[in-house]
Amino acid sequence: MRYSLIMATKGRTSEVSDFLLSLTKQTYKDFEVIIVDQNEDNRLLPIIRRYRKDIEIKYVRSSPGLSKARNVGLKAVTGDIIAFPDDDCTYPANLLEEVLELFKKYNDLSGITGRSINQNFETNNGRFSNKQSVINKFSVWNKGISYTIFLKREVIEKIGYFDERLGVGAGTPWGSGEETDYLIRAISYHFKIMYFPFITVFHPSPLNPYSKEMLVKTYNYACGMGFVLRKHKYPFWFFSYLCLRPIFGMLRSLFLLDMHKFKHSLSILRGRLRGWLHYKMQKL
Repeated sequence: MRYSLIMATKGRTSEVSDFLLSLTKQTYKDFEVIIVDQNEDNRLLPIIRRYRKDIEIKYVRSSPGLSKARNVGLKAVTGDIIAFPDDDCTYPANLLEEVLELFKKYNDLSGITGRSINQNFETNNGRFSNKQSVINKFSVWNKGISYTIFLKREVIEKIGYFDERLGVGAGTPWGSGEETDYLIRAISYHFKIMYFPFITVFHPSPLNPYSKEMLVKTYNYACGMGFVLRKHKYPFWFFSYLCLRPIFGMLRSLFLLDMHKFKHSLSILRGRLRGWLHYKMQKL
């Protein structure tokens, strides 16, 4: 089976080179990488020339927007398994081989997801479950992130494109949720997708999760989550549960006089509320 790896990128060079270097070390070699360049200049061309002798690279351009760029990449795929690596992640050397073995072992699966880790092998960028299980509409939120998702081509052909209102650079307040939205749509068509916590992808952790820049990003990501929850008609009790968690975080932070964590939890709460309520207003 052949992989198509769609990597949308903007503003990064050394990180793109690091990812391509990790691909040269893969124990499984049947793959193409589709680089979707959203830069206005040609900064990536020297890097692409450097690695083209070792790996198959397709190079296409896109206007800004992560979902838009991935949709451009989807039009170029030729593989049987599609993945969406970030432009600042790297793959462990045996990742593609390991994912393929799981697809062979569980031949009824249409998708596989995994866990994000940093270079110290610590879980990061989410509250990932430690239990292997089939993903459903409620567990999808802690059982996969875009760069750990691997989908068979049959899913792509049925679901189609990413919702371009969602994701970084979309020009909307909904700064995340595009991959979760895609998985929920796949689940609604009864595709079986399984989470394996031992499938891992390296991704850097933010240097300061409580910086002003990260608080803005946290808020935008939470907006996207609230929007996706309302889009897919989640019950109010589930949305309430997801709002209670940051409320408890705020109360705990006040008790500990930790204003950095208080602002972080407040950003999550405000974002989820805005996404949920704004989607309702759009539909009225």
